[in-house]
Amino acid sequence: MTWVILTGRQSDLDQVATPHKIITNRDYLAHPSLFRGQRPKVINLSNSYSYQSRGYYASLLASSRGHKVIPTVETMIDLSERKLYEHALPELELALNKCRKDLGGAFPQKVCIFFGIGPSKVWDRFAKLLFDWFRAPALEVHIKDSAEWASIRKIGFHPLARMTEEEEAHFIQCLETYTNREWRDTKGRTPARYTFATLVDPHEELAPSQISSLRYWAKIAEKMGVEIEPITKKDLAKLANYDALFIRETTSISNHTYRFARRAQQEGMPVIDDPLSMIRCTNKVYLNELMTYNKVPVPPTVMIAGTSDLELAAQTLGFPLVLKIPDSSFSRGVKKCATFEELKTLATEWLEDSDLLIAQKFIPTEYDWRVGVLGGQPLFAVHYLMAKKHWQIVNHKANGKPDQGGIKTFTLKETPAHVVETAVKAARCIGDGLYGVDLKETKDGVFVIEVNDNPNLDHGWEDSGEKDEVWVRLTQWFLERLDRPGR
Repeated sequence: MTWVILTGRQSDLDQVATPHKIITNRDYLAHPSLFRGQRPKVINLSNSYSYQSRGYYASLLASSRGHKVIPTVETMIDLSERKLYEHALPELELALNKCRKDLGGAFPQKVCIFFGIGPSKVWDRFAKLLFDWFRAPALEVHIKDSAEWASIRKIGFHPLARMTEEEEAHFIQCLETYTNREWRDTKGRTPARYTFATLVDPHEELAPSQISSLRYWAKIAEKMGVEIEPITKKDLAKLANYDALFIRETTSISNHTYRFARRAQQEGMPVIDDPLSMIRCTNKVYLNELMTYNKVPVPPTVMIAGTSDLELAAQTLGFPLVLKIPDSSFSRGVKKCATFEELKTLATEWLEDSDLLIAQKFIPTEYDWRVGVLGGQPLFAVHYLMAKKHWQIVNHKANGKPDQGGIKTFTLKETPAHVVETAVKAARCIGDGLYGVDLKETKDGVFVIEVNDNPNLDHGWEDSGEKDEVWVRLTQWFLERLDRPGR
């Protein structure tokens, strides 16, 4: 990996302080052919990041040259005015105040954070979160302390020219820590062109891919010049060291998976699942409206905005009907109501937490079709069978243990054409990534139940029909985006 450090003046950082290439931002701007054919990671240590300064243009043009750079122009703009970053302050101040006890009860007026590392371990939580929000080499945070609460007055860049000798020494240590990435032993292996990060939670019970399946993918990807490395939610600060991101945790816009997707997108990295797909797929209200607008068949549906809508739902859909919380997943928050009384009781309870619910016609089937779609093309097709003595593919029992139905696999050629065509049409409404489209096949046609942005993909299951082609195409999806000219 090539690291390049940009400075305002050649004398700002001694070359002996780091093994990485140091050049001025002026030279970087004046020689666009520098590092041609390489994909360096650029650390911009210009003394000014103001709009249209050399520091600003260095990061702007780094992006156009396909070089990864920190800070990005977006970060420069975010930190140019308080009103542009004040949305981050509540979370940052909460983390800051958790340091109070360990700091002896009081805060300094200013603290410097270098590459997400504070002046001591006491600051770790806050420093990592700050780097999460604003990925910049050196930041200074001005603090206003009171007996009960410390607030943040200002967040700004801390240029090399203003560092004391002690600060510069600590900065160089942090620079070394940040750039000293752990690499696997590559003895006897073909050097990887790219390294893909795979976000996993080893303890997740219903993970979209098992660790064993990801290891299987890694073997196939290695032959294509790609190294697969697992990361966890603690590794957000390291994300930019990778070339692409594949999220294999259950996604939610309210947890760290969305933040990883957003960060990857900001870095210009190909990512599955991308943030927009998460937003679109995790809300069944949006999905229903989108499918209806694009003439994709869905079950008859009634939106529930209050108990006054229940009578319409009952008259339109009949009983039993299915009631859904908009952002439910893995069959959670989806229940069947056999009577109006059941509907009213359940809807009243759920409306306390969600302003909208969805009621849909109950369509009983012995299985759901799941068609995987990648880049707008079909990838795999399976039947997900209903859980034993249950009407869903996953039965979340009272003891907390989920009971899943079985799976029946098909090749894409064996799958009915109208099922595949409907699934592809639905997925293309969402985006260009990887989706799992659930459909019910009836005598009246097929109906899209939902589109999943984070579909299951396991070796010996979803790949049984198309075999290794599933994993090859997944790898190619990332490579095509990484190899695009001008990226």
